[in-house]
Amino acid sequence: MNDDGIQKSAILLMSLGEDEAAGVLKHLAPREVQKIGAAMASLKGVSREQIESTLGEFCSSAQQQTTIGLGADEYIRNMLKKALGDDRSANLIERILQGGDTSGIEGLKWMDSSTVAELVKNEHPQIIATILVHLDRDQASEILQQFGERLRNDVVLRIATLDGIQPAALRELNDVLTKLLAGNENLRKSAMGGARAAAEILNFMPGTHEGTIIESVKEFDADLAQSILDNMFVWENLLGLEDRAIQVLLREVQSESLILALKGSSAELREKIFKNMSQRAAEMLREDLEAKGAVRVSEVEAQQKEILKIVRRLADEGQIALAGNGEEAYV
Repeated sequence: MNDDGIQKSAILLMSLGEDEAAGVLKHLAPREVQKIGAAMASLKGVSREQIESTLGEFCSSAQQQTTIGLGADEYIRNMLKKALGDDRSANLIERILQGGDTSGIEGLKWMDSSTVAELVKNEHPQIIATILVHLDRDQASEILQQFGERLRNDVVLRIATLDGIQPAALRELNDVLTKLLAGNENLRKSAMGGARAAAEILNFMPGTHEGTIIESVKEFDADLAQSILDNMFVWENLLGLEDRAIQVLLREVQSESLILALKGSSAELREKIFKNMSQRAAEMLREDLEAKGAVRVSEVEAQQKEILKIVRRLADEGQIALAGNGEEAYV
């Protein structure tokens, strides 16, 4: 969910009333609740036009949805019980509908990143790595930024070399976090970690941290460092996107955010953006860029990271495809 979506969600929930808003929030992931809650707390001076526009957009979107998938858990439980009986279906239901537990690692998802960092910073780096791969990538990145450089580099290296988590390792985590996950020796190991997981976490980190971590991994294993880089999608990689993918992206990005992000971009990337806009919009953007004074590199990087979050969301939704690792992009 991008910043505009979070803002609209906040306006919508504030318009519904306490009970109705609470009913919606209980179905959201922890990070979504945190972000929307913060946006709701910061809402000020919302105009009637903004409220009407948001409600209208929501109604239009809701009319396009169906009820398929809603209440799927209960449907699956009842169906399997009728087909197999209570005893035979119990284990199968648990395997299909696993992940509903809110203890252990799930509890960390509701905590702010600095609190989690303080909680785990004195644990063995392998334990920290195993914890972080279970969290949302942006939260894991925020937690990493709370650590010193040496620990941060060590943890990312361990994430990148982690190829799976055995039930025995999960039980070790239970000693660190109360009832992190249940497991037994007959379960298959969970496919967590690896170069891609490390890359996804680094995508959310500031460029300065990103560079030192990659250099640290390179000292350990140059091929692994290159694999992480191959899995990362950075700002200049936008040059590899098809024009239609750029057009889809531009519909999701606020103009002020784009102006700041382009301040630190190559001339080639700027031209790619301009050619995928209407002539009038491109002219206005050029003028705004020229009129924009000097800005901090950290501000530019922050906006680029926000836009890259949108890119990854669109890719996850199947609206665009990312070029990388020699694969051809498609939309």
